[in-house]
This record gives sequence, C-alpha cells and structure tokens, in this order.
Amino acid sequence: MHKERLSVRQGVSVATSEAEAVRELHAAIYQPDAKLTVFYCAPSYDRDRLSAAIREHFGQQVVVGCTTAGEIGPTGYTSGGISGASIAADELSLICRRMDRVHEAQMRDGQELAQSMLRSIDPQGKARDAGQLFGYLLIDGMACKEELVVASLYQGLDDVQIFGGSAADGVNFGRTYVYHDGAFHNDACVFTLVKTTLPFMVFKTEHFVGGEGKLVVTAADPQRRTVMEINGETAARAYAQAIGVTVDKLEPAVFAGNPVVVKVGGSLYVRALTKVNPDESLTFACAIDEGIVLTVARSLDIEENLRDAFRQVERSIGKPKIVLGCDCILRGLELDQRKLRGSMGKIMAENLVCGFGTYGEQYNAMHINQTFTGVAIAEPAAAAE
Repeated sequence: MHKERLSVRQGVSVATSEAEAVRELHAAIYQPDAKLTVFYCAPSYDRDRLSAAIREHFGQQVVVGCTTAGEIGPTGYTSGGISGASIAADELSLICRRMDRVHEAQMRDGQELAQSMLRSIDPQGKARDAGQLFGYLLIDGMACKEELVVASLYQGLDDVQIFGGSAADGVNFGRTYVYHDGAFHNDACVFTLVKTTLPFMVFKTEHFVGGEGKLVVTAADPQRRTVMEINGETAARAYAQAIGVTVDKLEPAVFAGNPVVVKVGGSLYVRALTKVNPDESLTFACAIDEGIVLTVARSLDIEENLRDAFRQVERSIGKPKIVLGCDCILRGLELDQRKLRGSMGKIMAENLVCGFGTYGEQYNAMHINQTFTGVAIAEPAAAAE
C-alpha cells in the first residue's frame, strides 16, 4: 500500500459567530504539516475577530483568503459562511507575497515581484521548464487594477500559468479584502507561487460561445472600464440592437444573459457589462480598449459545461483531490434566476471544489468575467493504485 503523497482536508461552517466558525473550520481542515491553508469568508463577519480566531487556531501556518460573494465547499454553495481547505504534500513548496496599494500599481511592480519570487523558488529555472509551477492570485475586486496586476505577474513569470479571483463584498460592491500574514487588507493582492511535482492543471470554463455580428469598440476609456461608442453609435444603442431589445430594457439580468466575448489567441474570454450610464455609454467589469472586436455570446448549458470541464481535467491528470476555484458572481446570479444553484453546488461538491463567488476572474495574463477559473491537484497515478 502506497503512502498518500497528497493530503487534503476541506470544510465549511455557516456559524455566524467568528470564533465558532473558525473553530468548526479548524476542526475540519487543520493539518499540522499543511503547506497551504486557504479560506473564503462572507463579508458579514467582523474581520478583526475573524483574523484573531484564525491566528489563534492556525498559528504560524501559511494562510491566505478573501471576502466573497458566496462560498463553495463540501456542501456545495453556501452564503454567509466560511469555507476552506488545507494541502499537505512533501512534493509541494510555495512562496506567498502581498502587494499593497494596488490602485497605484505599475507594470514593473508586478514584474519585479514575480521575478523575485521565481528566483527564490526556482533559481535554475528547472521547475518552470518542467511545467511544475503555477500562480494563485487573490486581489481586491474594487481597485479596478486586475488587468495590470495579472498581466505584469504573468510577464514576470515567463508564462507560468496563473489563475485567480477578485475578492468580493456580497452584492454590495463596497470594500473587499484579502487575508495574508494574519490580517485582512484592502487595496491589496496576495500572490502565491506554487512549485510541485504532483499532477495539476490550471483551467477555465465559460458556458458561452461567440455569436454572429461584430461589435467594434470605436470609443472607450479603459481606465474607467467604460465604452462610449460601438460601431460608431452610442454603446448602449449598438448593444441593445445586437441583442434585440431597446435601451430602456438594459438591466443586470439582461447583461448576465447576453455577455459579449472577445477572441484572443483562439480562446474566448467573456467581457461582462455592469451598467448603462446616462450618456448611453456602457460600463464593463473588465477594461475594454478601442479597436477590440466583440460578439454577443450564445449561452450553452451551464451544468453540462462545468461537468465537461471536470471530465477534461480528469482525463488530463486523473481524479483531483482538490480544485481551488473562482466562480463569477454573475454565474451565481444566473443560477439563482434559473433555480440551478442546488444542482450546480452538487457538481462542485462532487468534484471537491473549495472556492468562492468573485467580482472577476484571472486566467494567465487575462482578467475576465462570467467564468470559472481554478487549479486541480491530483495524487500521482502510482500512489493511487
């Protein structure tokens, strides 16, 4: 009988008391030799009390986390609780760093951070060459700097794969927090670079395909994530025409059902809309530049799409023992509209997802929306026999 080379424990608590929630989570997931412990918590918890309880129970262990728009754990989707997992493996090591004041971040900040982490964990470049590294980003979801931060980290890492999620504040869109080094931080990101010889796969999935008709962005302010014109018309008017409604009908539910996609290097990336402005410009959840060609997406079966993504993961690396996942808040809104949260939560639980509802997702160099991104980690085949 082979010894387990990867030990994972997962748990969830919906206790409203911070002390009780962390006590229950600790009982479910604590491992004395954990290399990484992650948690995702509802924004309703008192952050000072929660971080004090985490410090008390997990001591000096590496613990990262963030506030959410819903949690994903062993019981599927929860709201108002805390989910988490610990990962222990001799074949896994990591470096975890925080960047503060991300609203002021420049390209060189992310590049330098990534390069210094890469030099520390993989001085010879052997792990990178062997595909044994991945990055995991948790970032303030209201600083509007995800594009720059993830692109700069990806560049600094020489194309090591990255996944991540933007911390959330329920449906309030107020302040969001990441947890690192024993405390919660606003206007910050936490980046974890993992080196492992265990089988893993960084992946994304979205239940949309590109539709017909081109929407060319002819005037935009990428800093404000606002598009003024599409195809030479006001953005709202052009978009409304493309989906067959009038401008006065544009609202969050319509946006969630009719996102637009952009094709980059043969892959589709979703660009979600958040609001119509009085001048008929459109605000997006991602930066959109002039000249970009968008198409209105066609929706696929969201449950079958997720099942298929997990089937592809299993074909690639075997049955995962954990999936760290970042699931867009807009996907959650769609599940609620279509009364699919229970059945989708069951698929998440069956595939051992520990994750959270985000204000946006990161995949390699891109910040995207209405997508599920994650990393799956499996036991090596020889050890699983």
